[in-house]
Amino acid sequence: MRSGKHGWGGATLRLWAIAVAGLALLPANAARAGGLLLYEVGTADVGLASAGYSARAQDASTVLTNPAGMTRLPGTQILLGAQALYGDYGFSRGAGTDPLLGGNHGGNPIGWFPGGGFFLTHRLSPEVALGLAVTGNFGLAVKYDADWVGRYYGQQGTLLGLSLLPSVAWKVNDKLSLGASLNAMYGGFKQKVAINNVGFGRPDGQLEMDDRTWGFGVNLGLLYEIDPATRLGLTWNSQVNLDFSAQPSFSGVSPGLALLLAARGLDRANIDVGIKVPQGVLASVFHQVDERWAVLGSIGWQQWSKFGDLELGISDNRNPGSLTANLDFKDTWHVAVGGQYRVSQPWLLNFGVAYDSAFQDNPIASPLLPANSAWRFGVGFQNEVDRSFSWGAAAEYVYGGTIDLARQARIPLALGGRGNLDGSYDNAGIFFLSANFNWKF
Repeated sequence: MRSGKHGWGGATLRLWAIAVAGLALLPANAARAGGLLLYEVGTADVGLASAGYSARAQDASTVLTNPAGMTRLPGTQILLGAQALYGDYGFSRGAGTDPLLGGNHGGNPIGWFPGGGFFLTHRLSPEVALGLAVTGNFGLAVKYDADWVGRYYGQQGTLLGLSLLPSVAWKVNDKLSLGASLNAMYGGFKQKVAINNVGFGRPDGQLEMDDRTWGFGVNLGLLYEIDPATRLGLTWNSQVNLDFSAQPSFSGVSPGLALLLAARGLDRANIDVGIKVPQGVLASVFHQVDERWAVLGSIGWQQWSKFGDLELGISDNRNPGSLTANLDFKDTWHVAVGGQYRVSQPWLLNFGVAYDSAFQDNPIASPLLPANSAWRFGVGFQNEVDRSFSWGAAAEYVYGGTIDLARQARIPLALGGRGNLDGSYDNAGIFFLSANFNWKF
């Protein structure tokens, strides 16, 4: 194939293939704040704490943040983002925890996770642009010590969403651009929870579920340039349904409980776990104050009240019923402000702060979701090496404060219940470190 300003050169295709193959091996990030959707996928938005998310449109990551922004990018552009996060979410047992549950606090359930994204745009004509993104910005992953005090509510939980986003944008006129993406999301779900085998000295059993599925949605974007220095971005991301269903795997359960599970058909029936990745609306602004300064802002809403089932477990092993529980969530609000400062021609400084409202009541109901409202603080830089290549790095801290956890068991632990669980995650936080690399052809 021919390479050039508007061509798809062989080097471009090879880089695309390598990036997609590499990202397929990455686990999704342990998402926190504003529900389970991340703004951090290894791009410059990490340093801005998401300020101006749908209006910035300065690189190929606009395929994800606002597909309409692709009309601002000439030629063919590729962005490869990589990041690592470290979550500090140690649990402290409270006085209300059942003494028979022991003294193991669970360790740090998050720790280190990699992440990132691949983004490509191509200007097909002065009015039309095409794009593709491969990234994972939805999910959670927690893993506690197997014998921790909350083991009957969850030992391990993984919920991943990897999105493939083919996109198109149309420049209606000099001010207005419209864009759309198909969100083909490949989801993975896995949970492990201990089962209380009644009897002195009897070891716990375990319930495990594992499934994969596809879900589909659309992302729509609008970009309006009031003047050369000011633009507004508006995006709507539709709901994506991930309908997980798998037969539960039981191990080490007592003979009596095994008979009860068989009598109710729970040992061989599929469990449906319906996860709804929520719809959301985000409005952003970008304004170039002068040749050095720019200000950015965002405000958004996400419909977490329709999230769905998540937690597995048996609340009473004398009379086991439903193995799933719906955790009532609330819709969330997001606000962010930030700025850019041109230190010199090749160097651009980014910084920002953001707040996401709580998506569940405090104290929270499940140790599989140790998150709620949070503040984001980001800083980063971009360096334009030449007209064809630039790179950048960023750091962000997400502060969740103290998150209380409380569960009251309906059945006493000694009679086959889960036991009362009480405690807190003190000064919970996540650190992000990211780097991005940009090529223009």
